[in-house]
Amino acid sequence: MEVTELTKVILFGILAYLVGSVPTAVIVSRGFFGIDIRDHGSGNSGATNTFRVLGKKFGIIVMVIDVIKGFTAANFAFFIGNYFYGEERFVNLQLLLGLSAVIGHVFPIYVGFKGGKGVATLFGMILAVNLPAAAVCVIFFLIILFTTRFVSLSSMMAAVMLPVSILFIFHNHEKWLIVFGIAIAIMVILTHRKNIVRLFDGNENKANILKKHRRQN
Repeated sequence: MEVTELTKVILFGILAYLVGSVPTAVIVSRGFFGIDIRDHGSGNSGATNTFRVLGKKFGIIVMVIDVIKGFTAANFAFFIGNYFYGEERFVNLQLLLGLSAVIGHVFPIYVGFKGGKGVATLFGMILAVNLPAAAVCVIFFLIILFTTRFVSLSSMMAAVMLPVSILFIFHNHEKWLIVFGIAIAIMVILTHRKNIVRLFDGNENKANILKKHRRQN
């Protein structure tokens, strides 16, 4: 029996959600430290809180894996139809599947639907959808991170640069990609509301980038 394209979209959408739901930070914190990362720091199971609580080494591990989750999920689009990379229909499928992974990261089915903010997973899908724009986001993220050591501020500024780079640097006017870029920038800022307050109050924690992390008791 032939499987319709809609059926493939639904099945791969579910698979993308399950991939995104893999709780990287929780697995790392439980496996290496015997704690649940969500009981420490900001309470999120994402790369930012992992940097804060477990240090640079494990923060990088969690970030890379979470990026891979979004990248993998978005590229499930290759298995759905006979489309060319970059064409509008293919990009729309990548956005849909990538967002399913992000939802999975934020609301992971494996650990009680309490996850992270999804920034790294979002970046993974951006990497799959538009590599040049992703590169610009990375550059801004790293510049701000090594200048300020605030992962939250770096994430927000990188998110803002997504629609800016799509529209004004690479002059891509694909409707849903632009809508996606703007929506992502707004969403990342909204999910970092508490971080914004701490930044203005001078209470935001800085990431241990250059110095060795000491495990907190």
